[in-house]
Formats: sequence, C-alpha cells, structure tokens
Amino acid sequence: MTGRPYSDAVAQLVRAQKPSAGTPAYSRFVNRRIGRYLAAGAFLAGRTPNQVSLSSGFCSLLGIVAIATLEPSVPLALLVTALLVLGYALDSADGQLARLRGGGSPLGEWLDHMIDCVKITLLHSAVLISFYRFDAFSNELVFLIPLAYLCVSAVLFFGLILIDQLRRRHGGAQANVRGDSVLKSLLIAPTDYGVLCLVFLTFAWPTVFTFLYGVLLAANLLFLVAAIAKWYQEMAALQPDRAGVSS
Repeated sequence: MTGRPYSDAVAQLVRAQKPSAGTPAYSRFVNRRIGRYLAAGAFLAGRTPNQVSLSSGFCSLLGIVAIATLEPSVPLALLVTALLVLGYALDSADGQLARLRGGGSPLGEWLDHMIDCVKITLLHSAVLISFYRFDAFSNELVFLIPLAYLCVSAVLFFGLILIDQLRRRHGGAQANVRGDSVLKSLLIAPTDYGVLCLVFLTFAWPTVFTFLYGVLLAANLLFLVAAIAKWYQEMAALQPDRAGVSS
C-alpha cells in the first residue's frame, strides 16, 4: 500500500495517457476517464494490472451469463449494462495501472488479449442463446444477426492483433499516424465495444435492441471491409523478412 494521494495518482495517469488518435469516441472520452479513476484506486490499494484484468473479465462474464440465462427485463438490462460497462472500464484500467507502475509485461498483454477474445466470443453467443431461449422473435432468421456479429468481431479482433505484430516485425508504419481527429473518433464510434455495452440498455425491448444491435453489426462489417482493403495494401508494400519466410 502506498501513501500517494489519490489525486496525485490520477494526475500522473493523465500525463501517461496513450495517444488518442484513432480511438473511438466512447473509449476516448468516457472509458479511459473511468478507467483512470479505477486504476488510481487500484494503485493505492496495491493491486497488480493482472488482478485488474481478471476483475474486468469477471465482471464481463457475470453480465454475459445473465444475458444467456435470465429473461429480458428492465432490471436485467440495467444490470447487464452496468456489468459490461464496468468490465470495459477495468479493461482500460489495467493498462493504465501498468504504466503507473512503470510498464507492462508480456504476461499482462497476453492475459488482456485472451480475456478480450473470450469476452467478444461469449457476448454474441449469449445474445443468440437469449433469442433462442426466450422466443423473442418468430422469425428464426434473426438468429443470424448475433452469429454474423460474432464472426465479424472475431475476424476484426484477429486482424487488428495480426496487423500490429506484422508492422512491428517488418518495420511498417504504425497505426493512427494521421493526427488526433475528434471527427474520426465520432465516425468510428459504432465500432467501439463501449457503444455495444450501452445498447444493452434496450435489452428489455427485443425489437429495439435487435435494430440497434443490427445497426452496429452493419457498421462493424463496413469498417472491417475497409480495414481489410487498407491492411492488404499496407502489407503488400512491406518487404518480406527473408530470414523468417516459410513456404
């Protein structure tokens, strides 16, 4: 336990904040701020980044289990949204806490990515289970929406991780080099996991929820298609690593 005042920890986190360029609006203006306060509290409580990561995963898992097992209602919508939002804020807090403590670790990065992968996979699966269990719709084609969202999210998550690794390995240009644009943050807001969390506020009304959920799916699909085209051109411009090329 450290005696550093809470306000000093928050101030140091502000100075150590990652660049905002290319960050969706919710993550940039809301989630990082909440995560900053949580990280400062965790620091004063002597918690480690990995402990915060596990807390993030636990909160998200509770919300996801509730989606799959409980009948949609207003209390459930509020509970699920609160758990998912808290889990996402803690997901930001773990990295901020690591910077406050002097830097992260390979284990921490691996754990963070594994939790994110499990989270996005289970979340959309839980929505599909809820649609099926509680007969929200007579048309079974609606089941394809969470299934499609699951596929898009998984491919996008893998693509972002892989492109980052290939850039580092081959010396490619890093992402978000075009400056700090608030407009861009707003335009890509539908791809933000935090926005998806907020959509669960409408979970008590299946038609409204499914409409908004479907809109986010369409936005993420468009973003994925555009990203794949950009990544293809970027990777084609890189020189192969002759020492590491495999057939």
